[in-house]
Amino acid sequence: MSEAAMGEGTRAVRAGLPEPVKNEPTLPGPVFAAHFHLPGEVSGPYTYGRDENPTWTHLERAIGELESPGEDVETLVFASGLAAIGAVLFSQLRAGDAVVLPSDGYQVLPLVRAQLEAYGIEVRTAPTGGDAQLDVLDGAKLLLIESPCNPGLDVCDIRRLAEAAHARGALVAVDNTLATPLGQRPLALGADFSVASGTKQLTGHGDVLLGYVAGRDAEAMAAVRRWRKIIGAICGPMEAWLAHRSLATLQLRVDRQNATALLLAEALRERPEVTALRYPGLSDDPAHKIASQQMRRFGSVLSFTLPTRARAERFLESLRLVDDATSFGGVRSTAERRRRWGGDDVPDGFVRLSVGAEDPEDLVADVLRALDESDR
Repeated sequence: MSEAAMGEGTRAVRAGLPEPVKNEPTLPGPVFAAHFHLPGEVSGPYTYGRDENPTWTHLERAIGELESPGEDVETLVFASGLAAIGAVLFSQLRAGDAVVLPSDGYQVLPLVRAQLEAYGIEVRTAPTGGDAQLDVLDGAKLLLIESPCNPGLDVCDIRRLAEAAHARGALVAVDNTLATPLGQRPLALGADFSVASGTKQLTGHGDVLLGYVAGRDAEAMAAVRRWRKIIGAICGPMEAWLAHRSLATLQLRVDRQNATALLLAEALRERPEVTALRYPGLSDDPAHKIASQQMRRFGSVLSFTLPTRARAERFLESLRLVDDATSFGGVRSTAERRRRWGGDDVPDGFVRLSVGAEDPEDLVADVLRALDESDR
């Protein structure tokens, strides 16, 4: 069976594994090495630990197989998702260039904007919904898309934006963290880079910080690799090994979490105290039409607003199966009032909830009970 013809579960289980060798493990353990034997002239892939590591290699091949099955894709892993995004931005942009960022993306992006501007790079922003970034593309060198965006869960037409950006001579990077490669393949939609935080649903257990960049263009990826070498934003071998191990259950986790997220969203839709409910998988969600055209799964995260900050905090305190935590995509459900960070333009009662792998009936019942108990 060809790689491209494999089912997604089969691919996730087997991605990046080396050829079988008798008496060797199917997934070799992490290689802990700062340096490698290197007599004579420099040759071979493994010389120094900041440049390459065999454990990274297996994971990078695995992610590449998931991002673009059956195609030649280069993948580079990083210490975190933000390290991966930073590598694309700072390796491709120079003083005098212009870049387009989402105005409703990850709440650290304003800090990134300030640093880009300090280097003499013009930063333009526009919201994700309605493909608004189209209006500020002229003359830009790079477009960064976050779809679905975090935490508002708006979606844009990636293919349309990529075609428009390329027509204007701009590169396109898509933050694919919320979707994962099983939910969306940005490279197939025309992006030059697919970037993501592997800390979230990709690894799914809340115990690894990781990021990656995948792309087809050798020259552009060489610049990203050079930036990784210069800045030293590398992941440890143990983290890479844990991430690769976790990929084997990716489809199982994603399918369970996505199905439960839809059930929960449908239940929340019936609650009068819940407003501004967003989940791209809902048939009446504003993003559903575009999302259904470019996504194969809609993710594990939903968002909604409760009437007040106090109501949202009482709701979070009443939950028993949902941890009050800031990350998402893990096997244990999490939720938080996003305004507490101060970086997101959302109401005080705005809640982002990430659905885990609990039994759907248990999780839905817990959330509805907590809503009832918070009404006091």
